[in-house]
Amino acid sequence: MKNYTIAVAGTGYVGLSIATLLSQHHKVYAVDIIPEKVELINSKKSPIQDEYIEKYLAEKELDLTATLDAKLAYSNADFVVIAAPTNYDSQKNFFDTSAVETVIKLVMEYNPNAIMVIKSTIPVGYTKSIREKTGSKNIICRVVENHLLRIINTLGSSHIADIVGIHIGKSSLTVSIRSIVRVITYNTLLRYLELALTG
Repeated sequence: MKNYTIAVAGTGYVGLSIATLLSQHHKVYAVDIIPEKVELINSKKSPIQDEYIEKYLAEKELDLTATLDAKLAYSNADFVVIAAPTNYDSQKNFFDTSAVETVIKLVMEYNPNAIMVIKSTIPVGYTKSIREKTGSKNIICRVVENHLLRIINTLGSSHIADIVGIHIGKSSLTVSIRSIVRVITYNTLLRYLELALTG
């Protein structure tokens, strides 16, 4: 299996879960704007209360570096997983995607060849519109069931569970299985991403 350099933008539950999973086999930069969170992660302590994240940060050999330096992380990344917050205003029926767009702008500035995988909650049609707006074909959306760590039970598992949708615009890969739970290996997930690089 090829080793990748992966940046994860955002160290909330979703971002830190993904960073912890992937850093067992790949070099991962976890990017955040809060110095205290970065310091905790680099001290092998979780900034959020979660049994599995806490256990694996403390006990496992992880190639994980938390940083405030977006340029460092994005410049070296093959993939950037975007797990930035998107607050939803139910009264206005509006997602605030400004944090996602800030990350996309920085990645395009520092490393336009990186594949950006949006994990943030986004409105229907957002991926297509942001691809058109930015002119980048390297933006994809990967929707993963929440509570990833509990679903797979342990971070030591070689599977990622509940992949419910991968969409890469007009390229050769389009998978839509919203109502079907699939279990795929890290290798399979990375093959999907490699297809995005060449597709």
